[in-house]
Amino acid sequence: MAAVLVGQFHARDAEGRIYSVHEFHDSTPSAGSAPVTTYKLAIGDRVNKLDENEFQLVQTGVTLTREPETNVVS
Repeated sequence: MAAVLVGQFHARDAEGRIYSVHEFHDSTPSAGSAPVTTYKLAIGDRVNKLDENEFQLVQTGVTLTREPETNVVS
């Protein structure tokens, strides 16, 4: 089953490090069901979603907080 990249955002850990997180949907969801969403770091590490703005790295258990989106007006 293939996954399609549908979003990307940055998240920060408690020590201030910033991670690039990619959001994927299954390309072929089951009939009548919503697509399954998965998250991974840009380097491939798996990420679990805890709530709307909190995520956890599967391998290390480090908690990440989604950075607010910033809009640049030119």
